[in-house]
Amino acid sequence: MNKRKTGSEREETVCRYLTEKGYTIADRNFYSRFGEIDIVALRDGFICFVEVKYRSSDSAGMPEEAVNSAKIKKISKTAEFYLLSHKQYKDMQPRFDVAAVLPDGIRYHENAFSYGS
Repeated sequence: MNKRKTGSEREETVCRYLTEKGYTIADRNFYSRFGEIDIVALRDGFICFVEVKYRSSDSAGMPEEAVNSAKIKKISKTAEFYLLSHKQYKDMQPRFDVAAVLPDGIRYHENAFSYGS
């Protein structure tokens, strides 16, 4: 299976997980010149920019470890652009979450990092 297909399937799994937890999926795979946001989800006044990371085993480390400072900066700039181009969410509090998809389930980290940190 190719990486793009695997990534899409893992993102779909996370979307189902979030929906079951009461989130509304607003957008998926939002691209800008700054980068990509895997999932944009809404819940309880928050607009959540969700980065999905997958590992088939822990031999390469935990999925969350792949969200490094360079990735955080790209996600932050892309989220800023998203909010500028989607004015309907201007009153919502932004939050950056990470969904770690493992063979045995999802480990979801709310507020995993702050803007640009």
